[in-house]
Amino acid sequence: MLRAGYQRDKAAVLGTLLTPGASTRGIRSLLRRLAQLADRLLCRLWAQAGLPDTGAALVAVGGYGRAQLFPASDVDVLVLLPQAAPAGTAAAVEAFIGSCWDAGLEVGASVRTLCDCLLESAADITVQTALLEARLLCGDAALFAQLQASHAAQMDVRAFLRAKTLEMRQRHLRQENTPYALEPNCKESPGGLRDLQLILWLARAAGLGTRWHDLAASGLATAFEVRQIERNEALLFLVRARLHALAGRREDRLLFDLQTSVAEVFGYRSTAPDGRRLPMRASEALMRRYYWAAKAVSQLTQILLLGIEERLAPARAPVRPINARFLDRGGLLEVASDTLYQKQPRAILETFLLHQTTPGLQGLSVRTLRALYNARHAMDARFRSDPANRATFLAILRQPSGITRALRLMNQTSVLGRYLWVFRRIVGQMQHDLFHVYTVDQHTLMVVRNVRRFFLPEHAHEFPTCSQLAAGWDQPWLLYVAALFHDIAKGRGGDHSKLGALEARRFCRQHGIAAADAALIEFLVREHLTMSQVAQKQDLADPRVIAAFAARVGNERRLTALYLLTVADIRGTGPRVWSAWKGKLLEDLYRLTLRVLGGAAPDPAAEVEARKREALILLALHAMPAEAHQRLWDTLDLSYFMRHSAPDIAWHARHLSRHAGAARPVVRARRSLAGEGLEVLIYTPDRPDLFARICGYFDRAGFSILDARVHTSRDGHALDTFQVVARDHPGPYRELAPLVEDGLLRALASDAPLPPPRARRLSRRARSFPIAPRVELRPDAQGARWLLSITAGDRAGLLYGVARVLSRHGVSVHLAKVSTLGERVEDSFLVEGAGLQDPSRRMALESELLEALIEED
Repeated sequence: MLRAGYQRDKAAVLGTLLTPGASTRGIRSLLRRLAQLADRLLCRLWAQAGLPDTGAALVAVGGYGRAQLFPASDVDVLVLLPQAAPAGTAAAVEAFIGSCWDAGLEVGASVRTLCDCLLESAADITVQTALLEARLLCGDAALFAQLQASHAAQMDVRAFLRAKTLEMRQRHLRQENTPYALEPNCKESPGGLRDLQLILWLARAAGLGTRWHDLAASGLATAFEVRQIERNEALLFLVRARLHALAGRREDRLLFDLQTSVAEVFGYRSTAPDGRRLPMRASEALMRRYYWAAKAVSQLTQILLLGIEERLAPARAPVRPINARFLDRGGLLEVASDTLYQKQPRAILETFLLHQTTPGLQGLSVRTLRALYNARHAMDARFRSDPANRATFLAILRQPSGITRALRLMNQTSVLGRYLWVFRRIVGQMQHDLFHVYTVDQHTLMVVRNVRRFFLPEHAHEFPTCSQLAAGWDQPWLLYVAALFHDIAKGRGGDHSKLGALEARRFCRQHGIAAADAALIEFLVREHLTMSQVAQKQDLADPRVIAAFAARVGNERRLTALYLLTVADIRGTGPRVWSAWKGKLLEDLYRLTLRVLGGAAPDPAAEVEARKREALILLALHAMPAEAHQRLWDTLDLSYFMRHSAPDIAWHARHLSRHAGAARPVVRARRSLAGEGLEVLIYTPDRPDLFARICGYFDRAGFSILDARVHTSRDGHALDTFQVVARDHPGPYRELAPLVEDGLLRALASDAPLPPPRARRLSRRARSFPIAPRVELRPDAQGARWLLSITAGDRAGLLYGVARVLSRHGVSVHLAKVSTLGERVEDSFLVEGAGLQDPSRRMALESELLEALIEED
């Protein structure tokens, strides 16, 4: 009966929680009412268990101790006992805890004496924090008062501050160290509820108050800051409460599959495109609001945390004047006057320039952070158009060090978006393309950081080619500007590269950047996707591809800048997008294009002869007989030698020369020269289903194919090479080579029909943001072969499904370039087949391919 009554009363309280469009005003009272319901039930159960009003106490701790209870949160309680408990107390406590669960309360209960509590508190910061917010529910008030007094006397406030600050840093690190994760934890992530709770814990421990208004009364916060905190806290409360209600469990993460439901409860609806902007999902609108709130919480908690540290500091930090407006206070940059920015707005950007150029500065003081927070309205249109501010901003970008930190600090304090108004439009903007793992503004700053690292000697080992090219680059700031603007027009509709180029041109004109430099920046923003598309989707062995790309780039300076920006951009999308193989493709394209720009006209015959000569030298080093390779080479055409480097050609010749023309297949595998995965060589009599059979083996064996180069010799043999990576193999690839050789040989020996692709469940993320599959089939420039492009959501076995369809239609694959962008694939194939000349058969092929690409749930 108690259980039914509690559930009924709780449901009544929660009835308004999922009302669409309900505001944040009532969320605090709702959480308080949920706590009160639990209070009443616990006290009744305490009495029913026969526990006394004296000699034992029932205490609420943790979030429940704050009299805030979320729909699916645990009810954390402490049963506080005296040192010598009366007989039968243990049995009564056990019965009490059991009755709590029977009544539908998910309790987290601990049973301790006062001495136990103090010992546990001294040893565990979590227990110490929980007791800080303890609240008596029923039982012995004197015993509870003794606990509070003893706990307060034992508290070392400075040690508590150090421990909680370290705990916060570790927690932030676990949550990707950013408020802008695409699936943030509204409690644990930076800018989440835990950060706000931390401030109140520290304030309570330091005797500065227990509520936000107490902090204002003590001078730790301003009335304006308290209003901002309470407004954003209420939003986070409401998000968390609705997450619990919709998920039906304790779920604090804004998961993709919950974002839309939560957004709709907030009253957001997806919008259709209006010609100026892309359609906006309801979830995007919610997440943008969440990110702005989390950013404000991050700013305000940093101000308050520094303020508390100053209050608890044993001595004042040494102060050194920097100029008439700024001081160095113990390594922190501090404004000389709280009203500096209102009176002299130009000092706002000077703050970050001084932070870069003044030795010894480690950050901004609480006084400076507060002044910046309160000066946001001073950064208006007149501020943005002030020539002095424009000169200062360029000076920040032109400094030899501190660029990344300065820009990130400007973004954290909302200065960057206030000065660059176009940047403000991308702050907190999600990217639903399943390979960007950051919001647009965070991705942009990550790209700036990546470009900056190319110019730092300590990072030269990461990308040696990029670092070598950067060492000869005279104006790094041009690349920083291009990185800032490359995605500045995301979300507007239309081609963001072209729109961004217009914004970059406007910026350059406003800031007085020289025409040649402005042209380079505009080119980089407009073409920032071109190099990756050519490298990953086109045949780099085709001289026409290289010549066309060289004509588009125009000169070596543009090529180098575009290469550096492209590598930085791909690396900045997420940890799963960059790969050594993509790096090799980009570097190959750079070097091939550089030769054309240097005046070397494409000469396939000369290039082949040069590769053959280099391959022969490598073969001689392995003591190969002088003419051993000739029989194999005589069966191979020009395209084979154009598509493989000299080391690859030599490797093939070493293993295949004595097998040239053989009826039995040969398979060899080695660690990829690109530094990742395996390179697999297959030589066997050609057959119609060969490509599909090979793809099927790799799928079953747990490998993903990155690249496939398929050749048919003049005597009817297939000489194919595959670049593959193991999906779930953390060990060295050297161990996998013999397994692949043996398994693939057995697969090639089979004449059994090709098995259907195995059904695979889509990832949770791919289900939330499905990608409409697309198939495009068009003839190449010569009309002899066809270019097949497919786009779909990634899943294991997808390439095998495509290969199986091509096999059924008698279509042979000559080149496959597989590009995986997070959970989206963009694959390109060079194919041929007699049936492709017939429009009806092409249509049938495209229809079957689309069916093979449809995502399975």
